[in-house]
Amino acid sequence: MSKDSLATQGGSPVREKFLPYALPKTGAEEAKEMLASLESGWITTGPKVKQLETALAEYTGAKEVICVNSCTAALHLCLFALGMKPGDEVITTPLTFCSTVNTILQAGGTPVLVDVEEDTLNIDPVKIEAAITSKTRAIVPVHYAGHPCDMDAIRAIAKKHNLKIIEDAAHAIGTTYKGKQVGSLSDAACFSFYATKNITTAEGGAIATDDEELIKSARVNSLHGMSKDAWKRYTSAGSWYYEVVSPGFKYNMTDLEAALGLHQLPRLEDFISRRQELAAQFDRALSEVDEVKAPVWRKDEGRHVYHLYPIRIDLQKLSCDRAQFIEELKAENIGTTVNFIPIHYHPYYRDTLGLKPGSLPVVEAAYDALISLPLYPKMTDADGEDVMRAVRKVVEAYRR
Repeated sequence: MSKDSLATQGGSPVREKFLPYALPKTGAEEAKEMLASLESGWITTGPKVKQLETALAEYTGAKEVICVNSCTAALHLCLFALGMKPGDEVITTPLTFCSTVNTILQAGGTPVLVDVEEDTLNIDPVKIEAAITSKTRAIVPVHYAGHPCDMDAIRAIAKKHNLKIIEDAAHAIGTTYKGKQVGSLSDAACFSFYATKNITTAEGGAIATDDEELIKSARVNSLHGMSKDAWKRYTSAGSWYYEVVSPGFKYNMTDLEAALGLHQLPRLEDFISRRQELAAQFDRALSEVDEVKAPVWRKDEGRHVYHLYPIRIDLQKLSCDRAQFIEELKAENIGTTVNFIPIHYHPYYRDTLGLKPGSLPVVEAAYDALISLPLYPKMTDADGEDVMRAVRKVVEAYRR
C-alpha cells in the first residue's frame, strides 16, 4: 500500500491526532477574571457586563452596545423593536444559520429569501431591490464568513424605500467596510460570542446601535420588560420596586460570561491577524489546486476577518461528491463542517416559504460544493500544512 494512499484505503492519515474544526483560544487572564467574579459573589448580570458594553462601544464606534446571551437574542430584540405586524416582510439571505430567519418569524415578520453573490456568497443587493414590496420593513444582511456585505448598495436601497437595516454580524466582529467597523454601518449590528466565534464569552452576543428607540426597547425587553435597570436592584444604589412595562424576554448576559469577553476583546486584533495569516497560507496552497476554489476577499471593500474558510470543490473535476470528500478528510484526521445548509432546504422553511430547489440557483450551486476547513488562532502553521496536505491528498485520489 502506497504511503500516499487515503486513510480509508489503508494508508496513513496525514495526522496522528484529530484536528477539531474549531477551538476557542483562552488564557490565564480570562480564568483570573472569572474567578474574581465568583469570589465577588456577583455572577449574573452586573458591573462586568457594563464594562464589556463600554469596551465594545468604543471598539465598534457605536453609540451604545447592549450585551445579551446570544446573537439570536440580539437579532430578536432588534426585530421586535420594529413592532412588526402580520404580513410585514424582512429580506435576508438563505446562506445563514436558522436563527437569522427564526427571529424574523418570532418578531412577527415574514422572511423573504433572496440569492447571494457568486463570489463572496453575501446577499446580492440587486436581488434585494427586486424583492422589495409595499410590505417590506427591513433588510437583514449577513456578513458571511466575516467578509463585509456591499453596505453602500444596501444602505442606498434602504434609504430609497425607507427600510431598517439590522446586520447579522455573527461572523463579523472586527470586520470593516470602507474603513468603518461593522457596528457603525446601519441601524443596528448583532454580534455572536459563541465558543467558535472570533472572540468568545462561551455563550453570548451583543447589539451595537445609535438608534435611541431601539436602545430603549432592547434594554427593557432584554430582561423581562422591567422598567428599572434590574441588575442594580441588588446594589446599594438600587430599589426593590420595579414595573413591567412590556412582555419582555430573559436575554441577559452574565458577569461570568463578560469576564471572558473583557480579555478576549483586547486580543481580537491579534486573533484576526492570525486568522488572516492562516488564510493566506491556505490561499497559496490552493492556488496550485485547480479542483478547489478558495474564498474571495474583495480587499478594496474592507477587512475580511475569516471567521470561516469555506472552500468550494469542483465536482466536475472530481469523481467524488462533497459528502465523500468530507469523510475522506475526517479519516485523515481533519475536522470540517458545512456553512450552511440553505434555509429553504430545511423542511419547515421549505414548506412555509414555498421555495423549492431551483428557486435560488446561486446559493444552491455553491452549497453542493461547500466545505468549511478548520481555521482559528489556536492552530499552528504545521496544523495548517496538515489541512492542505489532506485536501491535496483527497483531490489527487479523486481527480478525473
